[in-house]
Amino acid sequence: MKLCLSPTATVLAALFATIVINNSVAAIRSEPQPTPMPEPIEAPRDVAFPGVMTIAVDATDLDRRILNIKQTIPVTPGHVVLLYPRWIPGVHAPVGPVYSYAGLKITANGKTLPWVRDSADVYAYHVDVPTGVSLLNIDAQLLTATESAHGGITMTREMVRLNWYTVALYPAGYFTRRIDVTASLKLPNGWQLGTALENAAPPTPENLFVFKTVSMETLADSPVFAGKYFRKFELDTSGKSRVTLNAVADEPELLDAKPAAVETLRELVRQADKLYGARHFDHYDFLLSISDRLGGSGVEHQRSSENGVAPRYFTAWDTAFISRDLLAHEYTHSWNGKYRRPADLWTPSFNVPMRDSLLWVYEGQTQYWGHVLATRAGFLNKAQALDELATMVANYDSQAGRSWRNLQDTTNDPIIASRRAIPWRSWQRSEDYYREGSLLWLEIDTLIRQRSKNKRSLDDFARAFFGVNDGDWGQLTYTFDDIVATLNSIEPYDWKPFLRSRLDDNATNTPMEGIKRGGYQLLFSETQSDYAKASETRRKVIDLTYSLGVVLDSKGKFTAVQWDGPIFKSGLTTGSELIAVNGTAFDADKLKAAVKATKSGAALELLIKQGETFRTFNIDYRNGLRYPKLERVKDAPALLDDILAAKK
Repeated sequence: MKLCLSPTATVLAALFATIVINNSVAAIRSEPQPTPMPEPIEAPRDVAFPGVMTIAVDATDLDRRILNIKQTIPVTPGHVVLLYPRWIPGVHAPVGPVYSYAGLKITANGKTLPWVRDSADVYAYHVDVPTGVSLLNIDAQLLTATESAHGGITMTREMVRLNWYTVALYPAGYFTRRIDVTASLKLPNGWQLGTALENAAPPTPENLFVFKTVSMETLADSPVFAGKYFRKFELDTSGKSRVTLNAVADEPELLDAKPAAVETLRELVRQADKLYGARHFDHYDFLLSISDRLGGSGVEHQRSSENGVAPRYFTAWDTAFISRDLLAHEYTHSWNGKYRRPADLWTPSFNVPMRDSLLWVYEGQTQYWGHVLATRAGFLNKAQALDELATMVANYDSQAGRSWRNLQDTTNDPIIASRRAIPWRSWQRSEDYYREGSLLWLEIDTLIRQRSKNKRSLDDFARAFFGVNDGDWGQLTYTFDDIVATLNSIEPYDWKPFLRSRLDDNATNTPMEGIKRGGYQLLFSETQSDYAKASETRRKVIDLTYSLGVVLDSKGKFTAVQWDGPIFKSGLTTGSELIAVNGTAFDADKLKAAVKATKSGAALELLIKQGETFRTFNIDYRNGLRYPKLERVKDAPALLDDILAAKK
């Protein structure tokens, strides 16, 4: 008998069938398991590498900005892993540019050997070496950036900045200090170079430079600045050891350094000697690019440093003082960061992860001494130094992010953010271990001076901690407890809880104690200091951080907005474009005049473009223009003046 269902029953039956099917599917849902990871790459061992690697770089392809690389690596038959450097000292992050390393070809005894990139570690290359092979020949290229969208420019028609870690592979299984390398560099005819490496022989007629054999560790720590327009300045007049400034420039006239500028650089060397009392290099080479074509740089090395400055560095020496102190910061790193190095940041090779927990010392105290030494040497006068400090402390007076993210956690930022642009810097925070770290060390310095009645200071810590073992060209690591112990040897105090509270607490108060104890107070004025004016000019911005809570570029685009500031509370963000102020077309002077007028009760109306939309915003603000400055506190000891004064 045929069963007939009503339409309603048919629908219900279909629905029931669907539920049954779905439940059935759910009951047998696939649940994969992870595939096994590849065998771990051999860990580095502190044993001698058998043989000497060679690396030859040809830097003459200026039109295409390509570095051509030839390398030899001694091997024994069997499975070999070659590593491209990943964790870069001085950058504190896994940012080795393996993406620019191209054309890799490995041969031995005239035959090509296949290589395979590790499936879990893209910086590792596996090669099976046949019996009878004792040497691998490597051909490759480093494809440097041809425009800023690809990264920092390191090669132009006038100059080249070469970091050896970008062009070299090395074998796994060894500390890099145990792998010897002989390097050479071919440059365009007529070019000269500066480097901490020493020549094995004079350059050939083809302008090939062959350097003395060094360890892979030393090679990676010895970059080269080379250029068509080049000049050397000898800075050490004591005869203790050579300190040289090697400068390259876009044009030859940019190398015309006034005697006063050279004398200031020499005074930096003298003041550093007086501070530390020791040197941890047999010679030191400042590498300086004076260019708006080459990407900017500021990277430390033990026997040299990379410094990139604007074209008017020398020619406008008397007036362009902003960022003139870069060399003081990088020179300080020879002691702090390169010789004395945090134990958890030092690694035996460039592919072992670094840990950045002590960057508030490595970078924070370097920021402090860089500022102090720059003032003692004459890069900045006292007024300029105080204005820079005012800007630094005022920044944290308006930084909301300190309420949720402590100073210690910012030491992870090189790994977390790798210096990417971020939309809400004042809330997210960034590498504040530099500037807030500097203010922490100012607080410590003034506290030591106050407690000892100005008989001892952080200068004594610098000599005791960084100035040990004169003539030691290696590295000496330290821990948090070493810092505490040295501070206690200078001035007994509860340094451990003091430091941990400053590092670990989420604070809303401004880190002002060093300024106050130094005999000054932070105030705000409607008049910009010369330092603030120069800073705006150099950055090509309108900086209203301490009034409206915004920074604009010359066209009116918001490049930074302070979290919880007046602009933020109006609902505006970075990327907004200011079209008109109070009904008048945007102009920097008119904007500042309108902000100033708010103190007298005037309204502030902004016409804003966001994408294709135009909107008018009435900004709730009544405090006028505000620019930071430091003012002496009457009758308070001027400890800050003592700190900034040159050592006799």
